[in-house]
Amino acid sequence: MAEIKKILVANRGEIALRVIHTCKELGIETVAVYSRPDAHSPHVMHADESVFIGEAASSESYLVIDKIIDAAKQTGADAIHPGYGFLSENASFAERCKKEGVIFIGPEPKAITLMGDKTEARELMSQHNIPTPPGLKSELKDIEEAREVADEIGYPILVKAAAGGGGKGMRIVHKKEEFEASIKAAKSEAKNAFGDDRIYIEKYLEEPRHVEFQIMADTHGNVLHVFDRECSVQRRHQKVIEEAPCALLTDELRAEMAESAIKAAKACDYVGAGTIEFLVDKHMKFYFLEMNTRLQVEHPVTEMISGVDLVALQILVAEGKELPFKQDDLEINGHAIECRIYAEDPADNFLPSTGLLIKHRVPTGSGIRVDAGVEEGQQITINYDPMISKLSVHGPDREMARKRMLRALDEYEIAGCKTTIPFCEFTLNHPAFIEARYDTHFVPDHFEPEKMQDKMGDQEVAALAASLLKGYEKEESGSVGTLNGSSESMWWKNRRE
Repeated sequence: MAEIKKILVANRGEIALRVIHTCKELGIETVAVYSRPDAHSPHVMHADESVFIGEAASSESYLVIDKIIDAAKQTGADAIHPGYGFLSENASFAERCKKEGVIFIGPEPKAITLMGDKTEARELMSQHNIPTPPGLKSELKDIEEAREVADEIGYPILVKAAAGGGGKGMRIVHKKEEFEASIKAAKSEAKNAFGDDRIYIEKYLEEPRHVEFQIMADTHGNVLHVFDRECSVQRRHQKVIEEAPCALLTDELRAEMAESAIKAAKACDYVGAGTIEFLVDKHMKFYFLEMNTRLQVEHPVTEMISGVDLVALQILVAEGKELPFKQDDLEINGHAIECRIYAEDPADNFLPSTGLLIKHRVPTGSGIRVDAGVEEGQQITINYDPMISKLSVHGPDREMARKRMLRALDEYEIAGCKTTIPFCEFTLNHPAFIEARYDTHFVPDHFEPEKMQDKMGDQEVAALAASLLKGYEKEESGSVGTLNGSSESMWWKNRRE
């Protein structure tokens, strides 16, 4: 059993900062790694040490295994927390950590490999009698085989990449005439995104709800769940609003899905924090979708309803210790909702809206949590995911949580770029969300961009920008900051001192 004394966080932004917070509370030293544009990011400022690992491109920094391992050795870190994204589900990275004698805070490489391959994962679930959507249980061998399966299960069908997620290599096929072209397009996109063009097909479910279960497992054979989350409000197959618990589930269905989630984790000898994702159709039948072998973006809502620090548990399990509670010790307390605040323009198909964050004032008050990876005065760049923060709220019940989120969204002040705040307000005020009768088609079925309210007009943005520019011009000579970040501003100099 190893005691972890120093953790290198192999990530950036809000998740890196979130891991650092828990480490500080546990008395564990931290090391941040950063690319050139992240040199003055909050996660770098809050860590005990920091190591420069390369230029802006992830392929030259956050995705370079050698640089991450070298940084760990250089600083004497005895463990690495991968966060989510980047190398978090890279089995080769987990294997390399083990080879170098550095603890990887995550599952074994074998589990990452097995559950990361969608076709192998589906086959494993079928072997353990966990429901999967009708369709091919393994990768597509040829077009004719796929045609036969598609005709058997009926249109619409879903074509999906075997090696990845995030909506890449995915196509919905509504008619037989679209089938061959969709297969070719999905294979091409999968090859470009994952270097692997294997695909499979399954029945496209009617009115699907995206419901997932948080899993925790230790090295002593204990596997439990920390309840469920609903993640059906999505754009481009990526989540924007999540809530816990799912308002759709009955006690009986929740228990049945939780049992399947635990069974899925045990099937791959899982250790650590993971998420079993399901789709629930309009007939209240559930099907295994995939497993994410890492901490989820939306984990704050689970922490809010359970009182559990999932990062602390990840570290405890990585040290070889036993989970400190049993399943019966956990209970759902109230309701939580998370809104991802992206620098995107919802009125223009959620396209990224980069620029200088000239105003960033977060809401405060009881039951409100803001996980932010950037601060006022920083640039939102095209180099990485355009998330500004995750805004989460907790209330005694769903309606109170919904109203609290609307209050928090109303108080949240951002200028310098378009954000998803107006979209989130639109969604939480929509009858389909209020009545909890929405599904993954919420955006195409209900979203009306013209009905959003933009809280900050162009004149106010221009006035703020002029005010900020004037402040920069008053800086002492030799330390004058620039809006494009080409030299260091006194604002950052003062923060470091």
